[in-house]
Amino acid sequence: MATLYKTAQSEFMDVDDVLEEKESRNRIKNRVLMVASRGITFRQRHLLNDLEALLPHTKKEAKVEAKQDMELLNELAEIQNCNSVFYFEARKHQDLFMWISRAPSGPSVKFLVQNIHTMDELKMTGNCLKGSRPVLSFDATFDGEPYLQLLKEMLTQTFGVPKGARKSKPFFDHVFTFSVVDNRIWFRNYQISEKNAETGGDVPKNTTPTLIEIGPRFVLNPIRIFEGSFGGPTLYENPRYISPNAVRAAVKAQGSAKYARRVAEAQEREARAHAEPMPVDPLKNVFD
Repeated sequence: MATLYKTAQSEFMDVDDVLEEKESRNRIKNRVLMVASRGITFRQRHLLNDLEALLPHTKKEAKVEAKQDMELLNELAEIQNCNSVFYFEARKHQDLFMWISRAPSGPSVKFLVQNIHTMDELKMTGNCLKGSRPVLSFDATFDGEPYLQLLKEMLTQTFGVPKGARKSKPFFDHVFTFSVVDNRIWFRNYQISEKNAETGGDVPKNTTPTLIEIGPRFVLNPIRIFEGSFGGPTLYENPRYISPNAVRAAVKAQGSAKYARRVAEAQEREARAHAEPMPVDPLKNVFD
């Protein structure tokens, strides 16, 4: 009886170890909370839906207004059992800012999203399996500056779909590329195709597969990297960043300066005409 009890106890201990290991494995998986602020436009909403379809390990939350209290996003991530957060902050119905944060301790980075083109807008021929895992491709420039190395690690942890994630499939049939051009991060999505683009047939086994762009497209302009989640000390601040408000103000000032120059030229012509009147024609009233 004692031997049977010891055997049963050891079996229960093995089951507990397996459950504990499974629980720890599930706990370290990457889960990304995707949430947007109120006031996003239709194009920004379509970009959000495209990213949700491409990243099966994300959980979408209803729109929240966290401009005053960013800690609310950390609480939502804890409730949803997520350790990363995508927060799309829309301002003035035209500017889109993307926050990527490692909740709840950080770090976090704030981007300005530019040149947005969604899948429906591009209408490209590529098509990948929904829920498949992407291959992440980074430019060699990411290995240079320390802040780019940090951005590479954060993008890897958020855009990389972990093995066994929810709704994911064990296939790699598309590539996410991140390239640094003009101090901005350019995002592209390509399908790995083993079909001949001209004939539509299968390519030989020893040939390199072709890449067909699927979309979406967008450009990330880094603004600031914070030590904490949605705040804290600044680790990096982009010295070349110019806010969209400043750009619009400069364009408006340029237009107003052009108008003021035209008005000044018209006044100058009028004053010159009064100062130097035309001489009277002596033959003007001959035939009256």
